[in-house]
Amino acid sequence: MTLTRRTFLGAAAAGIACSSILAKLDTARFSDSQLLTDIEQHTFKFFWERVNHRNGLMPDGWPTPSPCSITATGFALTAWPIGVERGWITRNQARDITLRTLRFFDQLPQGEQRSGTAGYRGFYYHFIDMETGLRFRNAELSTADTSWLQLGMAFAQSWFNQEDDSEQEIGALAQRLLDRTEWDWMQANSTGGKGISMGWHPESGFIERNWAGYIEGMALYFLALGSRSHPARDGAYEAWTAPYPKYWRGEGANRYLSFAPHFGHQWGPMWVDYRGIYDVTMRAAGFDYFENCRRATYAQRNYAIANPMGWDGYSKDIWGMTACDGPGDLVVNFKGKPTQFYGYRAYGPTGMPDEEDHGTLAPTAAVASISFAPEICIPAARALRHFQGGRLYGTYGFLDSFNPSFRDTHVRLEKGSVDSRLGWVDSDYLSVDQGPILGMIANYKTGIVWNTTRKVPNLVRGLKRAGFTGGWLNRAEDSTEWKPREARSLAANSRHSNATARNT
Repeated sequence: MTLTRRTFLGAAAAGIACSSILAKLDTARFSDSQLLTDIEQHTFKFFWERVNHRNGLMPDGWPTPSPCSITATGFALTAWPIGVERGWITRNQARDITLRTLRFFDQLPQGEQRSGTAGYRGFYYHFIDMETGLRFRNAELSTADTSWLQLGMAFAQSWFNQEDDSEQEIGALAQRLLDRTEWDWMQANSTGGKGISMGWHPESGFIERNWAGYIEGMALYFLALGSRSHPARDGAYEAWTAPYPKYWRGEGANRYLSFAPHFGHQWGPMWVDYRGIYDVTMRAAGFDYFENCRRATYAQRNYAIANPMGWDGYSKDIWGMTACDGPGDLVVNFKGKPTQFYGYRAYGPTGMPDEEDHGTLAPTAAVASISFAPEICIPAARALRHFQGGRLYGTYGFLDSFNPSFRDTHVRLEKGSVDSRLGWVDSDYLSVDQGPILGMIANYKTGIVWNTTRKVPNLVRGLKRAGFTGGWLNRAEDSTEWKPREARSLAANSRHSNATARNT
């Protein structure tokens, strides 16, 4: 059985109370700017305090013990320059932890054996040990999670661009890690041989399902097509878009490509600036993917207002479903009927592909869409910040999720706490839900992530090979490779990297 995100978790951790400082602040009077800064700072604190500073690995969540999620590590690599821009850490601090992270991944063993490695053919396992970096249990070699990690690496490559040895080493190491990934091998062994397989297990081989249709894996194709060493062949992106017709919803100004759990409209778009660039599908549709995400955000809010399943708590400002924790795989009474609830799951409005509405909401779904629709997401952030007297907000900002309809105090929970009147609230923070909150608020404020990744050669090449044109992409330098500003021996850097990794 494949390891899923939460199957490894132990008993639920105790709930986390808001800090005494926050309790004394009259945050209801915060301006919008103050509110967003408060959320940003607490969310950044999560990454800075919970990362393993020895190797840069980020746990899947906290306080429930968990292994490293390589996606979470990609979000962490993106968090460090945001912290510099805000003045919370220095550039040297950000540079040092980024360099430690890349050096660590550079020296991790790869191979086809079932244990003792971190990955194979340049891909990495979805979960790895927080200390050793080796495969955690039976985790899959994940193409999508490798892409999220590598987007963080590519962001670092572009942002750390000063002419000193350490920042040049960041660029060179990031490029080497990108070059190692054998997208052509993964494509050749995919179902049909055109798309990209979801992954591989040393025990059973390739996952038979490919990344295709409007789901979360779009950015993966840009890295695959943009690789300078092992690129995917022509036809890969067309295999991705082939199932699009079944994903369209709505009419006229409300027509959009849908994916029910909202992280599909946030993760890739956090790193890729879709404003004003179009592939074949969106040129025909007459709007870009940024606008598609805006429409999807409104659809989430409109669904909550309509609340067709009659859950408690949904409103014009309390909304948002995505992949997140839930109270547990339990059947409890709701409005006089036995009702099924679930734990970690990809939740989303009914009537869409992969719909799963079970009354569980996640702050990240609304807050991390701020770049698309600030006029509805900022009021949602404010309402969520003060929901039930601040019950959703703790030491590191928003707790992962909540379910006002789950009010049974007599059942054994996987995690979180339940109140007989107010419902269930999670006790954990999940890195993959925290990361988009931080990154998208930063994009809304200054565009730091988008402005930086526009200059990533692998990403620019991939977008162009996928058929994107327009806007900033037409003006982007058509570079074939990352070029260091100084000629410096990468081999010498590698020897230094391995010695440093052994000594940390």
